[in-house]
Amino acid sequence: MSDSSSGMSRAGAYCLEVFIIGLGVMALVLIFQPFSIGLYAVGSGLVVLAGLINNLLPLAQPGVKVRSVVTVALVVALVFCIALLVSITAAHLYGVFFLNPPDPNTLAGKAQLATPPFYKQAFVWEIAAAAVILALVVTALNKTAR
Repeated sequence: MSDSSSGMSRAGAYCLEVFIIGLGVMALVLIFQPFSIGLYAVGSGLVVLAGLINNLLPLAQPGVKVRSVVTVALVVALVFCIALLVSITAAHLYGVFFLNPPDPNTLAGKAQLATPPFYKQAFVWEIAAAAVILALVVTALNKTAR
């Protein structure tokens, strides 16, 4: 890749395009292989990642600045974090309004009742913190670009 003022070279843009498409192909190979459930799990995660990274494909052109590719990648990651938080909240609300409460007389019911609500889970707060950090980084990149 050449310097950031002139943008990506033809070879750099081609490498980015091959990486994006190759990641999707690799994810599909891992999903449809018949050997290991672990590889299937990795492939399932890669499908989501490849689908998000596929949004960068229009930027794999010679002359596009690397900074703009990084900014768009950060925005895509931010949107993913927000969508994940909304989906976790929606799943929780679905359970609250449409499912029967857990039976405290069963082992599964006791485990469900002992689990803290989603908004007290560390993973949810980590995703929220990542979204805030990504928003701050994107804002800082946009302010320094001017």
